Amino acid sequence: MMTETRPFVDWDLMNNFMIDAFKGYGVPEEDAKICADVLLESDRRGIESHGCNRFKPIYIDRIIKGTLLPVTEVEIVKETPTTVVMDAHDGMGMVASHKMMTMLIEKAKTYGMAGGAIRNSTHYGIAGYWSSMASKEGMIGLTGTNARPSIAPTFGVENMLGTNPLTFSLPTDEEFPFCLDCATSIVQRGKIEYYAREGKPTPKGMVVSEEGEALTDSEEILKRLVDGTAALAPLGGIGDELCGYKGYGYASVVEILSAALSGGQFMKALTGVDDKGNPSMYHLGHFFFVVDPDAFMGREEFKKIAGDICRALRASKLAPGQDRIYTAGEKEYETWLFRKDKGVPVGEAVQKDIIKVRDELGLPYKFPFEN
Repeated sequence: MMTETRPFVDWDLMNNFMIDAFKGYGVPEEDAKICADVLLESDRRGIESHGCNRFKPIYIDRIIKGTLLPVTEVEIVKETPTTVVMDAHDGMGMVASHKMMTMLIEKAKTYGMAGGAIRNSTHYGIAGYWSSMASKEGMIGLTGTNARPSIAPTFGVENMLGTNPLTFSLPTDEEFPFCLDCATSIVQRGKIEYYAREGKPTPKGMVVSEEGEALTDSEEILKRLVDGTAALAPLGGIGDELCGYKGYGYASVVEILSAALSGGQFMKALTGVDDKGNPSMYHLGHFFFVVDPDAFMGREEFKKIAGDICRALRASKLAPGQDRIYTAGEKEYETWLFRKDKGVPVGEAVQKDIIKVRDELGLPYKFPFEN
């Protein structure tokens, strides 16, 4: 049974507040609705490193700093019946990605498959939001994005690759899709930001210093990731022994597809800091693919077999002392069932952010945690 000690904020209240806050900083209303929904979807799934925790520090603060443009001018650079390349011109990555997936889903319904890439973009929220747009339509969604350098290659200590999620959503005949949404690093930067905001240490072994030492001070790690004197371990761990080369390889695949398909920038060009140490645009790249099972053996056939596989995995023999086996997306679905009638759990750090933004904009909102 899940327990929660933080106060809850009603979903509609938080949604309306974030929409009005985004609008207050220049984001058009329809775009603000997309951005708020992407952030709240993170909290619905329990991925709190990318939800309300990031509302102010990643989006609002960047708009204020000028490293994220509130109005997104999406340019279609190239389009064929089955592909799209977009330039987001440093606007809201979530807005450009929503336009991209909407187009690709329609193309895939007609041609069976479709793919696209975006360049000169910004943080697009949880990758699983975009792949799930396809699974909600009974189709397969795949996406990835590059990010600020933070992963060291195997046998290295320099941060070269982003946390670079490689994400799949597959429709099933169950109440939720199979959704694998995770970074190709052993931990993502957002999780360390969450640890720092909550005053918690980062578990030992996830981050290596320039000198090859393990770091656990979350605030120090964030600073050292920026100045390049620390790096995240790739999925698996550092070196060959724990097969970290696998995470390193997948992170490289995401980096190549994010940049090369869109003709965009990569690795050290994505730091968000210019040569003089001043904040600059991020110029991120994303890629997306949609596959319609109707072009194969049919959507219902796909969903039934996918569901059978998931059920067989969950019914397999348990390790001693374990209660159950999960499949990807199941824990997130259970988190939603727990939270849907309660609201968004909001910790003290996020409460302060919300109050600060509200008061700066003079918005007429009252939150339950103020009582």
